[in-house]
Amino acid sequence: MPKAWWLLALPFIAGAFLPLQAGINGQLAKQISSVMSAALVSFLVGTLALLAVVLIQRELPTFEALKGVSWWQWGGGLLGAVFIATAAFAGPRIGALLFMTLVLAGQLSMALMLDHFGWAGYREAPISIGKLAGLALIIGGVWLIRRG
Repeated sequence: MPKAWWLLALPFIAGAFLPLQAGINGQLAKQISSVMSAALVSFLVGTLALLAVVLIQRELPTFEALKGVSWWQWGGGLLGAVFIATAAFAGPRIGALLFMTLVLAGQLSMALMLDHFGWAGYREAPISIGKLAGLALIIGGVWLIRRG
């Protein structure tokens, strides 16, 4: 368990940014009449920001290091693009609360599998009744929000 308070605060803050990002990208898609172009603009701005940080910190990877990357490790950016495009499209249409509850349910479902099997570098932590019950409560929350 992390002892530094900021290790707990950072994921909370990053999570709070997700519905804001979805709304901003939805408005951008509306303004430029294209969900995919909005996702591209969003990724371009993020890429430029990360490039600036990497250059300032002098952490640009070498070609040799990039050659050693496994094929599946390149997929993180693709998954991010899918999320951004989905958020720009679905978020404004279903609302921030339902969108984020569905995102949370999807995240927790995948997290359960990642932990159980130890995929993608996570430590193995078997599925338990308590974890399944927690996920069921989240899915029940989706149903309650959808009804409301």
